[in-house]
Amino acid sequence: MDWIRGEAVGHGSFGKVSFAIPRCQSSLFCPSMVVKSSSASCSATLMNEKLILDELKGCPQIINCLGDSYTYENGEKLYNVLLEYASGGDFSNKLKNSGDHILPEFEVRKYTKSLLKGLHFIHKSGYVHCDIKLQNILLGQDGQVKIADFGLAKRSKSRKDDKLGCELRGTPLYMSPEMVTGGEQESPADIWALGCVLVEMATGNPAWKCSDMTRLLMKIGVGGQLPEIPEKLSEEGKDFLEKCFVKDPRKRWTAEMLLNHPFVAGQNYDDNTVTLKDQTCESGTPSTSPRCPFDFPDWVSNESGKSSVACSITSLPSPAIQELLNLNGGSWSTTPAERLRVLVGERRTESEWSTADGWVSVR
Repeated sequence: MDWIRGEAVGHGSFGKVSFAIPRCQSSLFCPSMVVKSSSASCSATLMNEKLILDELKGCPQIINCLGDSYTYENGEKLYNVLLEYASGGDFSNKLKNSGDHILPEFEVRKYTKSLLKGLHFIHKSGYVHCDIKLQNILLGQDGQVKIADFGLAKRSKSRKDDKLGCELRGTPLYMSPEMVTGGEQESPADIWALGCVLVEMATGNPAWKCSDMTRLLMKIGVGGQLPEIPEKLSEEGKDFLEKCFVKDPRKRWTAEMLLNHPFVAGQNYDDNTVTLKDQTCESGTPSTSPRCPFDFPDWVSNESGKSSVACSITSLPSPAIQELLNLNGGSWSTTPAERLRVLVGERRTESEWSTADGWVSVR
């Protein structure tokens, strides 16, 4: 698609975002677009995002990728990914613009259900987002939730792979205990982050009240302390959060299970369903939701099975995907103490870390 760069929309740690204006007359019927760009020499994260978005096409709760290209601008080679424009902005701005910087519970339920649909699709497709937070949740023109920024996303590791290895991914305030102490970042980590987002939507404050990074990571990873459950939430909302904030990722509820929780089940906010290999994004779970993390020993789910969606790099029509084959994964330390030192200090990089205020809106 031939396009012209328009005015800037914003920027983040992984690239600048501008409006993209199609050149051809027929493209007047195309949806509004933005282009996310980075220098070609440091575009691995953006390439990864394009690759994964191509695998996740068709889910209305996930931002749609419209293509990619290289351009030369001001003597620099840029890699560009075209994305649909979510005119409603991100959730951090939505909270800032709300009266008390909080959302009423009926809206929290609505947005939580949409997020769960998107996460269920992502996890069923064999991926982990790795950076669910307010800034990465956008709103379309019709108010539809759009999960965005898949630069840190990754394939779920094979159960046959016993090697402990992980890059540092995500935002500290949303990190799960298993990520901090064990370098484990699979689909349960996205559910923990979802719980943190829910707390922010309901209270206007982060789930953890701690400004010191070292103390924060110790709180998350060591001992039995959990984020405080907002007292103002309904009993259903409190119970929902308890299912998200289970320390043991093996006992934490999945997106599939949470879609059937009373906090969101039966809420007909939208009826969009997405087919994935003849399966839908909607939950196929039993009608009665377990009431504690230990009530589902006989739960039958495809969540833990192998994904039927293959990641075929060579089949994607992208000029940059092949360069991803040259990337090497990071290594991970073997002790919790060393992992905390890594998270806090010497091996942290900007692209691996990502901060809660990393997105600057200039809209």
